[in-house]
Amino acid sequence: MTSSSVNPAFFEVVLSQRACRRYAPDPVNDDDLTRILEAATHAPSAENSQPWEFVVVRSAEARTAVDKLTRRIWEGGGRAHAEQSVTPRLLAEVDGFFGGGYGGAPVVVVVAGDSTAVLSPDLLPSSIYPAIQNLLLAAAALGYGSAMTTLATHAAPQLRAAVGLPEHMVPMAVIPLGRPARSLGPPRRKPVSEVTREC
Repeated sequence: MTSSSVNPAFFEVVLSQRACRRYAPDPVNDDDLTRILEAATHAPSAENSQPWEFVVVRSAEARTAVDKLTRRIWEGGGRAHAEQSVTPRLLAEVDGFFGGGYGGAPVVVVVAGDSTAVLSPDLLPSSIYPAIQNLLLAAAALGYGSAMTTLATHAAPQLRAAVGLPEHMVPMAVIPLGRPARSLGPPRRKPVSEVTREC
């Protein structure tokens, strides 16, 4: 492989992408949003089923419903569960994130999977999560912050109703998007040597 075939910008994005929990009020450009979602649709999927659907939540009514649902789940047990595994500092950050309407993100995308497009619902995660990863990386490449959240999916019927999804669509994540309110800094990750072995 020659040096000209290497794309260092890809690694800069992958090695710097991290969850954003506080957003500036600047709008997400429609062309940028289309590019981000296009990147998501280029992910691999089981049997090339492409079972994803992306609901861009724009109406005040739908956004309020998603925010209230998420806050209710967080206050109804999500916070207590998180207290057992995260630091007080991170807990306070997440508390403000969920309590403040996904950190004030100007756009929220509900990602759902079509249960009728695959042979088994068990195949949905392996198809939807790569699309979400592409979405997160594309957002970072364009200078946007994002975060993968699944809290609201614990009340799937209510989330479906809030954004107008039919019953066969399975909500899998809620992704806030927007310009970060502050510098995110580098992600903290274990070194490769600690999570790799040969056999």
